[in-house]
Amino acid sequence: MKIKVDSCVCNPEKIIKGANIRINSSFLKDINVQFDCSNSIAYPPFINSHDHLISNWYPKAGFGKTYPNVNIWVEDMKKTDSFLERNKVWINDGSFNLTQEAANQIVLLGIYKNLFSGCAVVQDHIPKQKPSYYENNPINVLENYTQHHSLSMGNWWGGDTAEEEYVKTNGNVPFIMHLGEGNDDLSKKCFPKLKEMKLLKSNTLLIHGIALNREQIKECAENGTSICWCPNSNYYLIGETLDIDACLGYGVNVVLGTDSTMSGSVNLLEELKFAHQKFPHIPMKQIFKMITTNAVKALKLPKKYGTITEYTSNLLLIKKHDKEPFRNLLSTQIEDIELLIHQGTPIYGDVKFLNEFEINEDDYYFFGENRFVFGHPEKITDSINKKLGYKKDFPFLPF
Repeated sequence: MKIKVDSCVCNPEKIIKGANIRINSSFLKDINVQFDCSNSIAYPPFINSHDHLISNWYPKAGFGKTYPNVNIWVEDMKKTDSFLERNKVWINDGSFNLTQEAANQIVLLGIYKNLFSGCAVVQDHIPKQKPSYYENNPINVLENYTQHHSLSMGNWWGGDTAEEEYVKTNGNVPFIMHLGEGNDDLSKKCFPKLKEMKLLKSNTLLIHGIALNREQIKECAENGTSICWCPNSNYYLIGETLDIDACLGYGVNVVLGTDSTMSGSVNLLEELKFAHQKFPHIPMKQIFKMITTNAVKALKLPKKYGTITEYTSNLLLIKKHDKEPFRNLLSTQIEDIELLIHQGTPIYGDVKFLNEFEINEDDYYFFGENRFVFGHPEKITDSINKKLGYKKDFPFLPF
């Protein structure tokens, strides 16, 4: 399959105008079939560096106030209508075994949240699950990592101490932990403790970092430590966010994450729009790096992610609203995604493309006038509606 596009964003530093994209897929009926998509822009599929798939319920869980630290919100959250509604579908028994059917339905809902916004990879920050949890998903739910919830709350949801979890990485996979998610003394004590534990490493990914001062951010840069920025969630819970200007000034490898919809954006497209709205001086090219090449570095992903060439098995094709490819993302809605291919498999988009692949139609859900998605998210929502006794709408689903 050949697709003629307005431009191809191969990576943040390379854009090819008038490119002809060739799709590398063993499922194609005819490798020479051509599509003229001159009003579309090709991108590498996005990477969401921080989510909690089990917590993608809606609306946000809160009482219209901010908190000095996230620990207090975690307790308040359990009293919210959103949390209590989710409990009608799944209640955590303390095991955090998310392969159980009821839990896995909500996890799949979170996977589709990411897929429908153009993500091919999501980092699900939870205790490590059974191998089956990471298999047979339409997108890559990162499996190779170790984690600790936070230094302020410990690994309350499961797993070993922070030091023990880090040792498991052998320096080769990311070690992921919330840090400084607040603006009070408790939050500010986390970074010195992290240093004392000798966990400020090049494969450490710190989530949030609201409490970090400029000198501490500089130390992150000097040690090659990555930071995940989740501005929507930060403003909702704490009322402020990471000192992003200091991060960029010192050269920290910053990535972007949505957090879950109980505190963060509806999806990654809305997260990058929120980041631009709050910090319009940051070039969109820089924000694009956060969801592509920077994320590959932080999550230690294979090089097939974060970039594409004119011959590719991964592709995100988006309708052009703005001639500048990075700014085009500010106008993009989930309906503007014309085609998303992951590892040679078409997983979302317009049926006209899917018709050119040898597929089993039973593996797909067809909706709207001409749309398709791999898998059956409609069965998930039907099951949820049955348990609730009424129809539940999720704004990150396009049907």
